[in-house]
Amino acid sequence: MRAEPAERIPELIDAVYRAESRRVLATLIRLLGDFDTAEEALHDAFRAALEQWPRDGVPGNPRAWLVSAGRFKGIDGIRRRARLDALDDVAELADSLAVDAPARDDETLEDDRLRLIFTCCHPALAPDAQVALTLREVCGLATEEIAGAFLTAAPTLAQRIVRAKAKIREARIPYEVPERPQLAERLDSVLRVIYLVFNEGYSASSGASLTRPDLSGEAIRLGRLLVGLLPEAEAVGLLALMLLNESRRAARTSRSGDLILLEDQDRSLWNREQIAEGTTLVEQALSSRRFGPYTLQAAIAAVHAEAPSSVATDWAQIVGLYDVLMRADPSPIVELNRAVAVAMRDGAHAGLALVDAILSRGELSDYRLAHAARADLCRRLGRREDARAAYERALGLTRQEPERRFLARRLAELSD
Repeated sequence: MRAEPAERIPELIDAVYRAESRRVLATLIRLLGDFDTAEEALHDAFRAALEQWPRDGVPGNPRAWLVSAGRFKGIDGIRRRARLDALDDVAELADSLAVDAPARDDETLEDDRLRLIFTCCHPALAPDAQVALTLREVCGLATEEIAGAFLTAAPTLAQRIVRAKAKIREARIPYEVPERPQLAERLDSVLRVIYLVFNEGYSASSGASLTRPDLSGEAIRLGRLLVGLLPEAEAVGLLALMLLNESRRAARTSRSGDLILLEDQDRSLWNREQIAEGTTLVEQALSSRRFGPYTLQAAIAAVHAEAPSSVATDWAQIVGLYDVLMRADPSPIVELNRAVAVAMRDGAHAGLALVDAILSRGELSDYRLAHAARADLCRRLGRREDARAAYERALGLTRQEPERRFLARRLAELSD
């Protein structure tokens, strides 16, 4: 224990909560076997810290102290419920939990966080529940924050989380990292959820701001954790992709918050440290024979990051990488991105023909960026009426204010 001035203790505990609470919760879930019991025990442990640390001093290892305190608080709570409900099996559970001492080493505690990620992203849970549960339990975001980010009412989101926890409990979903035969399927779910969180942070689906730095920051933190504990090629590729895209954040909006397209960005504002790290990770992932779509997208982002300007970008290489990506993970959005790259390589006519073919199939008829891409290509070709119609369609589908302002400006320019 170390002595600290009493007035500093609340501030210190608040800092410990921000830094350690998710780690402590992950371990308590393993030790107590239930999300809700562990969350209650976590808060009880911090309340105990507020009472005891001013009197006894701050422990040398606050995280281990909180895990131990939370474990005993949780067991006491289980025993109280057993007495109130006269349930012998619950009492036996509490006794069995009291026997096993928690592991204290940092490696085990970090493994607990990885177990928690895989539990939240178990394929038995619905995809939207995986995202909500990961943001709530692993990242520590408030229910209201998650609901706001994904345009869901807070009570609906809360029920989704409750149902996911019940599913984990009733289906006895194991709190573990899967063995190698099941790892590929489970890892895909984890990577998809982390990427969804990042994308919502990189380009918010709605609201006054183009980005949500809290969400993209959490996604990168999770990506680093995953790579540190499970350095699979696609996990490395996803981290590279997030870092390379995030490197452009400072250049993507003006001081007033308006959207700046990639071709118009001040590249001196790009974060060179993130670019260097991301590029190194891409090379690492590509050296493995097990890389996939995230690594290929990261390779495309690396080509953009290395170009001194839009005109100097190696668009032929980007189109070639999109060709490989289309074979590995075909989707209409990948096809759309490839069409835009073709327009930069071969001219607006070539790109517009591809975009029109995609839209004619109806798969992206409600995707705002498809109509925005068509509008831009028509504008470049001088087809003002077609451009105006496409911009209006994109504007009608956009729920984000910076994008709305950008599209409205484009429409005004056409009128002028």
